[in-house]
This record gives sequence, C-alpha cells and structure tokens, in this order.
Amino acid sequence: MIRRLSLRWRVAAAFGIGLALVMTILAVATWNLTTGYMLDQREQSVTRQSEVNVRLVTTALAEHADDLDELLTGLATGPDSSILLSRPAGWLTSGRQLDPGVVPRGLLDEAHRGITARQRFAADGIPVLGVATPVGPDSVYVELYPLLELDRTFRYLSTLLITGTVAAALFGVGLGAWSARRALRPLTALTTAASRVARGDLATRLPDQSDPDLAPLAASFNTTAGQLEQRVRRDARFASDVSHELRSPLTTMVNVSEVLERRQDAMPPTAQRALRLLRAELRRFQRMVVDLLEISRADQDEADSTVELVDLGELVRNVVESRPAADMRIETDSATPLVSVDRRRIDRVVANLLDNADHYGGGAVAVTVHRHEGRARIIVDDAGSGVPPALRERIFERFARGLHAARRDQDTGSGLGLAIVADHVHRHDGRVWVEDRPGGGARFIVELPEAAS
Repeated sequence: MIRRLSLRWRVAAAFGIGLALVMTILAVATWNLTTGYMLDQREQSVTRQSEVNVRLVTTALAEHADDLDELLTGLATGPDSSILLSRPAGWLTSGRQLDPGVVPRGLLDEAHRGITARQRFAADGIPVLGVATPVGPDSVYVELYPLLELDRTFRYLSTLLITGTVAAALFGVGLGAWSARRALRPLTALTTAASRVARGDLATRLPDQSDPDLAPLAASFNTTAGQLEQRVRRDARFASDVSHELRSPLTTMVNVSEVLERRQDAMPPTAQRALRLLRAELRRFQRMVVDLLEISRADQDEADSTVELVDLGELVRNVVESRPAADMRIETDSATPLVSVDRRRIDRVVANLLDNADHYGGGAVAVTVHRHEGRARIIVDDAGSGVPPALRERIFERFARGLHAARRDQDTGSGLGLAIVADHVHRHDGRVWVEDRPGGGARFIVELPEAAS
C-alpha cells in the first residue's frame, strides 16, 4: 500500500511515523518515571502513617484497652479510607465499611508470617493501597488508603501523553508534506518543463538555480533542451530545403507525365502500364513533398500562427463541400461549438482525415461536429474494415501507412497525413484517437477545447 503512495506522501508518512516513534518512547519513559515516582512517594507516606497507627494499636492491645473501636475510628484518615483489625474473635472495622473478604489473601498471609506487606488493588470499585502489619501473635492491622486522586492524575497523564503522541504524529505528517513539497518543487518544475518540451515547446528552459545541488540539474536540462531545439530546427530546415528543391523537378516530371498521358493511346500496352505506375508514384511523391513542407513549417517557430474564433461546424462544412462530390452526410449540433484555433491547421486536419478515409477506409460516410462534456468534437466515420487495436497509436506516427505500407498497386499516400493531424491537434491542446465505428469501419475523433463564452 505504501509503495502506491507518491514520493511526497511517502516522505510525509516517514516523518509522521518517525516522530510518532520518538514521542512514543518519550511518553513511555515519562509515564514510567512519573508514575513510579508518584507511587513511591505515596507508598512512603502511607508506610510512615501506617507505622504510627500500628504503634498506637499495639499499645492499646497490650494494655487491653476497652476503647479499641474508638481508637480505630480516630485513626481513619478520610471518608474513603478503611481500617480493619483481624483478631481471633473476628474483625473490627472503621472508616468506609468493607467486607474483609475484599482484602487479598496473599496480603494477609504475609502479615501473619510477621512481614509488613503492601499491595494495590480495587476495593468495591475504589483503587486502594493496602498495608498489612502484624500487631500481635494472632492479630493483623490492615489499613486501606484510597488512591482516587492518584488514579485521576494517572488517567490525566495518560490522556495527555497519548494526545501528545497523536498530535506529534499528525504534525510530523504535515511537516513531512511541507518539506517534501519544498524539496520536490525543482523536480515538479523539471517535470513540467519536460512535458512542455515533449509537446513541442522546444524553447522551454529552467530558471537558473542558486542552490549548488540544483544548479547542475538546471544547467544540464537547459543544455540538453538547447541542443535538442537546434537539432530539431536543423532537421526541419533540412526537410524544408530538400522539399523546396524537389518541387521544381517534381513539377517538371508531373507535367511530362501529363503530356505522355494524353498520348498514351499511341503507346504499347507495356508502356501504358509503366506510365500508370509512374503517374501513381508521382502523385504520391507530390503529396509527400507537400506533407514534408507542412511538417517542416509546423516544426518552425509558432510566431506565424494566427488564432481566431471559429465556428467549427462551418469550418468542417466548408472543407467537405470543397472536395469532389461524395456520398457523405454532415451532422452538426443546432448550435455548433466555437473554438479558438489556427483555421489553416484545422482545415488541414479535416482534409487529411477525409484523405485517409479515401485511401484506406473506402471513403468517409459521415462527418459529425458536436459538443461533448465541454469540449468540441469532430468525428469522421469511414466504410473500411477498421483499424486493429495494435495499430491505433502507431498510425499517428510519421511514415506509418498501416497494413497497406508495402502495396504499390494502389495509391497508399505518404504516411504523413495522420502525423500532421496529431501534430496540429496537439498544438491546440486537443487530442485525436481512433476507435471502431458501430456497424463496421473506423471512427476518427478529434477533440478540441471549446472557446470560453
């Protein structure tokens, strides 16, 4: 159970348990010393008082005094104290009346053997300290001193020590949580910064630390983030430069292939098949170059992004209506959600999802825009065979073309379309995933934060 707790609460629990153990040891030591001292003082006082009373009783017995009952009554020290005198003829009692049977037999046996004995016990519900002293060959003087005040003091002391131990444990937990929060604050900052870098914010840096233990960590992270940013930007520039350089020869090849296509009737069948394969590869190559340019542009600085308030239903409808006519229905809420987005990027998200449905899913059958628990959703359903669970995350990686990656007999695309979708959606603090469509096929869902009204 403790292993499931976070590091902060494990530290807090360790503080609390440690302080509780220390306070328990101190409380036990305090209890033993205090109660032992108070009992010892009480026993000494009782013993001295009992010795005085025994001398008086012994003298009265030796002189065969007739007023023994009056003497015993005068010896009682309070309303809760009891005096019992065991004689061959029976028991004489004074003070609080008790049945002599409540006196422990062992205490009387010690006194009959000529030894003064002491013992604590409860007499009719009252804690007492009994002192039994021999006062003759056949007589035993027993005095019971009440311990009510001492018992109340012990209960108060035990309550105080237990309460103090519990309070110290709770204080230790609070102190541990506070200390752990302060100690883990740099780690929290590091985690937040690493998450921002993972989301694509490569300019994230940790503030300089004055603490000698934290300064190397911040410096190492900032150096690593800076090198990563330089490498990503260098790779993006390389991809952008290569894509730009490829556009001119690619345009030339596409134009030449179009000229050849117009004259393919004059070609032999083998040349016609080769031309069709060439045209398919050129189209795929052309889309790949466009996608590479889009990715390299997305990896560049975000300063060129233009965020505006957009009616998501109208945006999706415009994208769908700009495509060739298809048997596809569009469903929207009566009041379509508003989102604050870069219109160009979300246009590209919808277009790529529709292209993906055309290439892999037998075409899109429905596009839905609606609200869901305070967020805006775009749902694209296709008529394909669906996406296996093992591929539902991998298809959003770059150059992933799923089950059709190795086929050249059809236009399989560049493998970058869904990666661009994931990148653009994540840059808007949204998320995208795929699941099974009821009735068969795949359902791609894009979820974006709805604009504050």
